[in-house]
Amino acid sequence: MADLSAFPITNRWPAQNSDVLQLYSFPTPNGVKVSIALEEMGIPYEAHKVTLSDADVKSPEFLSLNPNNKIPAIIDPNGPDDAPLGLFESGAILIYLAEKSGKFIGSTASEKAQIIQWLMFQMGGLGPMFGQLGFFYKFAGSNWEDKRPQERYIAEAKRLLAVLNLELAGKDWVAGEYSIADMAIAPWLRSLDFYGAKEAVGWEDNRNLVDYLERFTARPAVQTGLVTPPRD
Repeated sequence: MADLSAFPITNRWPAQNSDVLQLYSFPTPNGVKVSIALEEMGIPYEAHKVTLSDADVKSPEFLSLNPNNKIPAIIDPNGPDDAPLGLFESGAILIYLAEKSGKFIGSTASEKAQIIQWLMFQMGGLGPMFGQLGFFYKFAGSNWEDKRPQERYIAEAKRLLAVLNLELAGKDWVAGEYSIADMAIAPWLRSLDFYGAKEAVGWEDNRNLVDYLERFTARPAVQTGLVTPPRD
């Protein structure tokens, strides 16, 4: 069994099998990116539920692995340099796992660059902007009398959807072949339903995206990853 004693997080969330990758996550759009990738790549792993409560993500044990107190994070007992590796930030984890498995990151340098480009589109645009949309449309910000922030993020969400809808014209997947870019993007598209914002952003007008999300969610590995770790 691998020795993970150097990682204090394992004191709170102990590994049952320390020889497999340890995932610390919750089924949010950012969290399921990694569980979907692990399922798609066939990498053995063990999932630990880390809720979004301060008691979990701001605990000393979790902060020892991710000082930014956000899920997901991983420990790979079979890391590079013959040593376990701890890693946080979902985009960084996706790239690491794709390179480790040799899957879903293209077969040429040009393909890899295109895939990472669209992954960064999600990391820097789709995720942050949709997160703000959720705050101002569904959560606390929705009660503010000043509706300008809400209007701003609705407009930005519409713009980003239009970018993706155009890119997917005549294509099944955003970078040509199914990749980690899709594993990052599609879960955030699903968040519009959770936020109750589909009508507000004109979701049904983006037929390429509607079909794209249906293709994505039909994949068996995606269906498992979307509920890993279980909420209950």
